[in-house]
Amino acid sequence: MAFFRKPPTKLNLALQGGGAHGAFTWGVLDRLLEDGRLQFDTVSGTSAGAVNAVAFAAGYLEGGPDGARAKLTSIWEAINKTGIPEFIRFNPLLSGSKNVDQLAGSSIRHLTNVWSPYHLNPLAINPLKTLLQNQIDFEALAKSPPFRILIAATNVATGLARVFRDDEISVDTVLASACLPTLHHAVKIGEAHYWDGGFSANPDLVTLSRLSKARDTLLVVLNPVRQPEVPTTAREIAGHIARLTFNQPFLRDIALLDSVRRADVRILGADASYEGLRRQRFHLIAAGAYTSRLSPESKLKPDWALLTHLHVAGRTEADRWLGENFELVGREETADLVRLFLRP
Repeated sequence: MAFFRKPPTKLNLALQGGGAHGAFTWGVLDRLLEDGRLQFDTVSGTSAGAVNAVAFAAGYLEGGPDGARAKLTSIWEAINKTGIPEFIRFNPLLSGSKNVDQLAGSSIRHLTNVWSPYHLNPLAINPLKTLLQNQIDFEALAKSPPFRILIAATNVATGLARVFRDDEISVDTVLASACLPTLHHAVKIGEAHYWDGGFSANPDLVTLSRLSKARDTLLVVLNPVRQPEVPTTAREIAGHIARLTFNQPFLRDIALLDSVRRADVRILGADASYEGLRRQRFHLIAAGAYTSRLSPESKLKPDWALLTHLHVAGRTEADRWLGENFELVGREETADLVRLFLRP
């Protein structure tokens, strides 16, 4: 007697950026992969989300779900070991400091308020580039990705999002997506220069909805969208401005989703961009309960205690999401993004 085995549930992933806070996403992916009931169609990632996306895909290509879990762990261990950026460690202005290994977060922010990366880091040293090249076979990934990958970066000249995909995925596209302009030189790809994708798509939802064959998308959101306390110190104000800046593209996409769903279908016509977005069912795992307690500077401090704390938090929230919502995937939406983020 043959037993019927339910096919894996198809799902897209949309992974937000957030520096070291991306370890939360590592935990989410780790638990989803461990569960084994999901099949992934399209993964959209920005900044730290882009790093997680390519690590996830490269590991999956090499060894399936177990390979993806191992690759993600290896990447985040390497991020921790890299620690303070080399361009600060070996900068002649700081090389004599006995406390150079303790420089991070607010110290780096103070330096970048005075010096641009073109002066502070004239050789364009980027430890993330070496790390990614050592960990990921980008040629194999571009040639035979296990699922579609979308990496968002921001065109410096226009401020518009550029979404790289398929054979465009490379170490440079990931570096472009994660290029904070106060820390690193703009990344040149072709004739254009790019900065962090968080300025324009964090993460991209429209392209994902247009290209994906799956109707369900799980968002992993790192940044708290609301902060009820009014910032009063210079440090708090700077952090608040950064949070607002990097949340705007996400909120813009949700506003577009609301408009598309409210519009008469006849007005939309055959525009696949809007139709795909209108029909997409969204799901959510949010890190805000954890990251809202952390300082903005912690995004630049990949110490192991922080990374493991967020990894465990991500696994915990993913486990809760699986228990409460897995059976609904493919049938109904479990996160009302408009209500959650636009109409509190």
